Amino acid sequence: MNKLEQLKKLTTIVADTGEIEEIKKFSPTDATTNPSLILKAAAIPQYKPLIDDAIAYGKKNANGNDVMDKIITKICVNFGLEILKIVPGRVSTEVDARLSFDTQKSLDKAHEYIALYKANGIPKERILIKLASTWEGIQAAKELEKEGIHCNMTLMFSLAQAALAAEANATLISPFVGRILDWYKKAENKESYPPQEDPGVVSVTSIFHYYKKFGYKTQIMGASFRNSDEILELAGCDLLTIAPKLLAELSEATGNVEAKLKSSDVTSSPMKKLSLNEASFRWLFNENAMATEKLSEGIRNFTKDTRKLEELISSKL
Repeated sequence: MNKLEQLKKLTTIVADTGEIEEIKKFSPTDATTNPSLILKAAAIPQYKPLIDDAIAYGKKNANGNDVMDKIITKICVNFGLEILKIVPGRVSTEVDARLSFDTQKSLDKAHEYIALYKANGIPKERILIKLASTWEGIQAAKELEKEGIHCNMTLMFSLAQAALAAEANATLISPFVGRILDWYKKAENKESYPPQEDPGVVSVTSIFHYYKKFGYKTQIMGASFRNSDEILELAGCDLLTIAPKLLAELSEATGNVEAKLKSSDVTSSPMKKLSLNEASFRWLFNENAMATEKLSEGIRNFTKDTRKLEELISSKL
């Protein structure tokens, strides 16, 4: 078996792309998208019908000045619907990054997504609402999970975020392995790290041990990888969401793949359980320069790509 086939026996593989044809190649269980991936896919001619349908929907259903919001929402759902024709599991659909600090508006957008999917015959069990791992985003997830709406906490860079998300009973979290590596390479002026010392790998391993030690049901989905070594160092993680380029690399590679993350390894861990209210969460998170900077940067960049998508749509109106 190639390395991808072996990895699938240890971890649930999720495709990190908005391109339907790429998903077909690798037979992942789930798929996840974000504004950057949707923007990239929206520019591909073969997906024009998905855009045209969303524009027609927005024009018909807008109330006043919210036509663009309706169109972007429907584009996200349209890509999700196409992906669900291919994957047997779930698709993650991301709430607009501009709502990252507004719990109520995040809830409203999540409900809008779920209603649109339901209208197209897709039950909420096959949808993961993707929310930024801010205090407000995690509070939205807490409410949604009470309603049986599953959430995927994205832009995750720290144990503080992970602990709060687990207490909120979020279905899963997506720690950004590669972006953590990017920050440390720049901060420490290093070209690379040995795979087992990769700061992103170390962060996810720490979260994995914390969750398993304290019996949280929230699953961990490593995300945003820069190389296949990072992926293989997290073999055994609950899920891994991988871009098509790295999926292809793993499918062409041979050699033995072993589970690196095991629940049995955490029994003697000295980690202590965190008890976080809003003040203590914000303080602990603020103490982590990498997490603070990467969360803010991630929200800005997702917002930038959403605005680019709006510009693309404006040119078609």
